[in-house]
Amino acid sequence: MLKEGQVRIPSGCAISGIFAKDGRKLSGESIIKSIAVMHDRSNGLGGGFAGYGIYPEYKNQYALHIFYDDVEAREKCERFLDRHFDVINLSKIPVRKNPRITDEPLIWRYFVNPLPTKLADSQLNEKEFMARCTIRINTQIPGAYVFSSGKNMGVFKAVGYPEDVGDFYRLEEYEGYCWTAHGRYPTNTPGWWGGAHPFAMLDYSIVHNGEISSYDANRRYIEMFGYKCSLLTDTEVITYIIDFLNRRQGLTLEETAAVIAAPFWSTIETRSPEEQKKLNYLRYQYASLLITGPFSILLGFNGGMMALNDRLKLRSMVVGEKDETVYIASEESAIRVIEPHPDRVWSPRGGEPVIVRLNDGVTV
Repeated sequence: MLKEGQVRIPSGCAISGIFAKDGRKLSGESIIKSIAVMHDRSNGLGGGFAGYGIYPEYKNQYALHIFYDDVEAREKCERFLDRHFDVINLSKIPVRKNPRITDEPLIWRYFVNPLPTKLADSQLNEKEFMARCTIRINTQIPGAYVFSSGKNMGVFKAVGYPEDVGDFYRLEEYEGYCWTAHGRYPTNTPGWWGGAHPFAMLDYSIVHNGEISSYDANRRYIEMFGYKCSLLTDTEVITYIIDFLNRRQGLTLEETAAVIAAPFWSTIETRSPEEQKKLNYLRYQYASLLITGPFSILLGFNGGMMALNDRLKLRSMVVGEKDETVYIASEESAIRVIEPHPDRVWSPRGGEPVIVRLNDGVTV
């Protein structure tokens, strides 16, 4: 009889997302219920969630979620934080003991603003200052890992099945206008707390089903711009690519999708001359950031969510709508368990992004 870990399920991993375009707050219970339906797509080696709009009382501060191996790592990291930030509040992240979540690190949360003097001395804008500090902690302070660093959002992840992870972090106590979730089935990389999804940089967070054949080329290119891929899984690089293209290079999300899931040359030839010019430029300029291999991803960001398949649509993804709510998941069952009567359900075409944003005038 085959035991767990002795059989490889190449289409494993589950992703799910819920987005309220009218900005109303949704309990974390809904996303747990959605991802739990796809239990058999993961194997207990990683689960996680990202919620947006969950910290309204600290919406102007960056929320740092940090794993520590031990007290010494926490003390070193907190000295770094004190030198670079005004720490408005800090505490352990509240958790509930779960017998299936074990070997947990120390899990702390900090609401911070960059110190004006440090920010001025750095000659960087605020987001770049935050990104560099995050990378510095993760690469230069042993035993410390910042796994979430955006405003009014947070990532919650662990080794375990996602429904157990949601219970562990007491997600029913949080409310947000956007939630994403992941159930992991690692195939080529180890299962550990830092390697669970989502991966985040500032307010960008990524959950991913698939494998990145181009990982080494993508990693070598992105690390030329100061990013460091150190978390032993290919998905990490997707987050940095999107941060680089959208935030640092100023590409739109549609253009970003046209880089990482670039249309085939034969497809580009069918477009208008103006569109051909733009798509050709993106393919040549950012050739090393084309992601190859089967994938479906959900990107969360402040005010929106994007879903994207690889060009050949080698991983499943279904979208549903009901009034002002958009649901995206690996399986239709994960949508219908929380919305039995959607107005519309469809499968996006390969390489064509589905992007949803808050309605005009909505603030969170």
